Amino acid sequence: MASGSQPQPSTPTPSGADDKGFQSWRRRFSLITGLGLSETDKAARTTEAQCKQCEKWKYDLLHYSPAVVFMFQQLRHIGSKVTPDHLVCTPCGELQAGGFLPTSGAIVLCQGKFIHKKHMESTIVHELVHLYDQSKFKVDWDNLRHHACSEIRANSLSGDCRWSREFFDRLQPNFSKQHQVCVRRRAIQSVAANPRCPDVAAAERAVNEVWESCLNDTRPFDEFPPM
Repeated sequence: MASGSQPQPSTPTPSGADDKGFQSWRRRFSLITGLGLSETDKAARTTEAQCKQCEKWKYDLLHYSPAVVFMFQQLRHIGSKVTPDHLVCTPCGELQAGGFLPTSGAIVLCQGKFIHKKHMESTIVHELVHLYDQSKFKVDWDNLRHHACSEIRANSLSGDCRWSREFFDRLQPNFSKQHQVCVRRRAIQSVAANPRCPDVAAAERAVNEVWESCLNDTRPFDEFPPM
């Protein structure tokens, strides 16, 4: 040691039981901050957080959303055995926020895809309208006219096409017949994605053929819900 220099304190190295406690602390610190995690661990942490958020919002909406509670009541009234377990939070590879699986009656909620809770609310009501149509009207989803009618109703009744959703979330401002423009656009997009649909022109024809009757059919609501 050089003359006049001061000894430097050494950093203690944890060992034994202390080492286990240190490793546990470091793991918790990494999980909280994200520092030091592998890409796999980061992805798992993100997925877990998205799932918790989705489940929390779903619980809130099932208990406190008038539209969601009303749709569940109406579905049970027509004999549907729908339960909260039919709403499944899961990661999705697609761009959509949710979907309806006709064979099982399950509703997929794509965790991490919701802009806000109101977005999830309109998604749930949209898919519950599909379930209502299948339960009450025996929709044949391979029939483009049937599919078009349910899409028109779901987009119109769910709040998917409220002005704020179009303007702020989708950047699709329309000031003339905004609601109808949105419902038609989204219905055509959905029908065009049907494997039975040969092209967009066929989707447009199907939507046009059922437009008036299905847009004006507000069941199970007495009138159009407030937007």
